[in-house]
Amino acid sequence: MKVFIIAEAGVNHNGSMKLAKKLIDVAVESGADAVKFQTFKAENLVSKNTEKAEYQKKTTTASESQFDMIKKLELDIETHKELITYCLEKEIMFLSTPFDHDSINLLGDLGLEIFKIPSGEITNLPYLRHIGSLKKQVILSTGMSTLQEVEDALNILISTGTLRADITVLHANTMYPTPMDDVNLNAMLTIQKEFDVAYGYSDHTLGIEVDIAAVAMGATVIEKHFTLDKAMDGPDHKASLEPKELKSMVSAIRNIEKAIGSFEKKPSPSESVNIDIVRKSIVANQIISKGDVLTDKNITVKRPGNGISPMQWDDVIDTVAVKDYQLDDLI
Repeated sequence: MKVFIIAEAGVNHNGSMKLAKKLIDVAVESGADAVKFQTFKAENLVSKNTEKAEYQKKTTTASESQFDMIKKLELDIETHKELITYCLEKEIMFLSTPFDHDSINLLGDLGLEIFKIPSGEITNLPYLRHIGSLKKQVILSTGMSTLQEVEDALNILISTGTLRADITVLHANTMYPTPMDDVNLNAMLTIQKEFDVAYGYSDHTLGIEVDIAAVAMGATVIEKHFTLDKAMDGPDHKASLEPKELKSMVSAIRNIEKAIGSFEKKPSPSESVNIDIVRKSIVANQIISKGDVLTDKNITVKRPGNGISPMQWDDVIDTVAVKDYQLDDLI
């Protein structure tokens, strides 16, 4: 199983092309499969008087409106083109989450093959219809949603042209950072069971252990925010991984991919050499002469395991020795 790892740069570029490219470099260095940004027009995303989320108030200037905060983080079409070109050079997939119809069109025109739907748009019928009609691969985040809302969103995407096989549903929690008590990874399995879709996890916890657990539970997509420095100004930096942490997460996930293996239970190639050394055989417990009856007094079980298996103990007991044995000789 190959896990598709999305390094979520989001808006942690702070509106700077230089920072955005540094973030791409970090994602490449980590071994992630894709680096994802966010595409929006502030005017289409929020009303001018919309309050910030509580976590945004704590991580940005309190007097600044959500509109003003978001306006500074917009990426225009030329910036998108430059970042896509840079990702091609660095051999990492460019992704971006669109937050409005203009942004969906922009990303479609730029040739994106995967469309990521954020949790906040799961109840946005016109938006879901628009993305569904593109007939692309879709990754759907489900933070804040009920199972019914997930079903409704899937039905809209599928009814407008997207194949169920092209949809991956991500369990998510939109609190930055997410308290461990609220993660509820088992809900990810409920989504898979109810809707027979590929599933994954979009993580906003502070560490990397939940991502590793999600992969062990069968997640095929992992999305995680990262930053150059958690101390930077901006709404999402504090709940993001720093470069070394991102690299550790990807490395751990790649190890878990290998460790999951198949459903077959048999000796592995690496341990097969240990069978004769670690297992035991039936051996002489004292000097035994040819013709003696073998009993639990004159035979016992010891290493190595290249003789008669102790599982045949009952077959050997009360038989007659066909030769002489010294102490510890294999029977």
